Amino acid sequence: MRHLIAPLALCAALLAPMTSALADDAPITIVIKDHVFAPAEVKVPANKRVTLLVDNQDATSEEFESAELKVEKIVGGRKQIKVTFGPLKPGKYPFFGEFHEATAKGVVIAE
Repeated sequence: MRHLIAPLALCAALLAPMTSALADDAPITIVIKDHVFAPAEVKVPANKRVTLLVDNQDATSEEFESAELKVEKIVGGRKQIKVTFGPLKPGKYPFFGEFHEATAKGVVIAE
């Protein structure tokens, strides 16, 4: 039994950095509820590709749009989409929901 412990410990030590690297690449979730994006401000690492998971909890469709991010994608009611962009230079990149522009607004901040 002791001869199995060392290889298992070694495997765990080798996989730990890979697990944290995978966790860093996990999508960032933005929820649409009552025609509002939450959070409205999303901080992302600069100079790296980023994936957002846009979760529309409203019954009606919304459009996730940003000229600066070069994204225009419809999210059906009670549906989710993934949006990938970047790498981004440091700065602010506004986005909005075209169907409810008065309330559905946000910004991606690359740092």
